[in-house]
Amino acid sequence: MKYKVFIDGKEGTTGLKIFERFENRTDIEIITIDEDKRKDSTEKAKLINASDFTFLCLPDVAAKESVSLCTNPKTKIIDASTAHRTNPDWAYGFPELGNEFRRKIENSSRVATPGCYASGFIAMGYPLVKSGILPKDYPVSINAVSGYSGAGKKAIIQYEDKNRDIAYDSPRLYALTQAHKHLPEMKLIPGLDYEPIFTPYVCDYFQGMTVTTGLQSRLLAKKVTAHDVWEMFCEHYKDSYFVKVAGFMGEGTLNEPFIPANTLAGTNNMQIFVYGNDERIVVTSRLDNLGKGASGAAVQCMNIMMGIDEKTGLI
Repeated sequence: MKYKVFIDGKEGTTGLKIFERFENRTDIEIITIDEDKRKDSTEKAKLINASDFTFLCLPDVAAKESVSLCTNPKTKIIDASTAHRTNPDWAYGFPELGNEFRRKIENSSRVATPGCYASGFIAMGYPLVKSGILPKDYPVSINAVSGYSGAGKKAIIQYEDKNRDIAYDSPRLYALTQAHKHLPEMKLIPGLDYEPIFTPYVCDYFQGMTVTTGLQSRLLAKKVTAHDVWEMFCEHYKDSYFVKVAGFMGEGTLNEPFIPANTLAGTNNMQIFVYGNDERIVVTSRLDNLGKGASGAAVQCMNIMMGIDEKTGLI
């Protein structure tokens, strides 16, 4: 059987990456829309309802409109936008968080995949809260760096312009109003009482990211050492293929005491690092903002919804 797949927004970065991941798959038939009809609601509705799976790689308003066009109960929608990530009627597309997440993805016809920064933080925040280590009212602060591919087509053009402004040579802090679009899911999915402080940087390399949060031991819900926190993560992700916990303090993973942000580019993998000391424990996730942070996660969810090996097309 070949599944019919429509990518609504195939010309965007995430859509293109999803399309690339299907190149060698014989179980997928891509149905495409004529270039001059990309925004034609009637034509889009026809293709969405003719598909087994539709991927939405669109701005939020457009994603909601596309969902409204779906009248075929057999069509399953995977939304890579922010539009439905906090909607309880949609499955949250991060199966490694726990069996309840995986089962909801398996049984749902509507799945919202996480944001890239959100994936990095929630991979840390959810287990910390669930284990009883992190209080729900903890004043969480997150620092993150990403390659410029995550900033969209316009930013990619700016970064790759030979005559660009010198400011593009350095890391650039943004989301200065503390209203980044990933914050609602960063609060909701781990179960925090308050949105974190979030300081993201876009940097002068193409692909990959790190997301970091620190823990003051004196403010945690129970007394733990840095090694205890590492052991908790090891237990939580012990059966995961794509999310792995690096050795304590990076042992076995880092050749030198630095965590570069771009070494997982092109993969659907994520690594969790625990380091610091017993008073100030630091946790960092490393992932590809276009992989586990976007297209890879979407394809992984589709595989789970199909009932096939979730690694198909991703390794």
